[in-house]
Amino acid sequence: MRPSALQRQKGVTLIVGLIMLVLITLMVTTAFTLSGTNLKAVGNMQFRNESIAAANKAIEQVVGINFQTGFTTIPPAQTITLDINNDGVADYSVAVAQPVCIQATQVAGGTGSCSSVTLPFSGCGTPNYSTLWDINATVTDIVSGASINVRQGVRVELDSDRKASLCP
Repeated sequence: MRPSALQRQKGVTLIVGLIMLVLITLMVTTAFTLSGTNLKAVGNMQFRNESIAAANKAIEQVVGINFQTGFTTIPPAQTITLDINNDGVADYSVAVAQPVCIQATQVAGGTGSCSSVTLPFSGCGTPNYSTLWDINATVTDIVSGASINVRQGVRVELDSDRKASLCP
């Protein structure tokens, strides 16, 4: 006996259905993979932005404390732990290297001309120097161990005595 045309097509429908099922499964798997990749990219961007904010906060703390009027020694390297999200748990550890003076330029008109407007370190008869300091901070995420390096420049005006001892 020969099978009729209707009986032969039942097997073809099953094969076409299986192929369609495999294609749909591949599309769903690809969608999940792409969404996971996007999530990782957003997480990395958030880590980078938080790390830069932590580095800036630590550098501002070092500059605010150590580069006050009349500082006579170069601030030492230090490590600062920061809680960025204010949950009471330290999120980042920031290792701030010792600042390095990379440039000193004599301020024009700072050679002793007394005027009603004076800069913080101005003095009559003494030259003033505008110094540029390089501060390097390495931020490490305490949980994951991921790190990022941030460099910041700070300009400080010094009199000639402090310039000679701090920024040769």
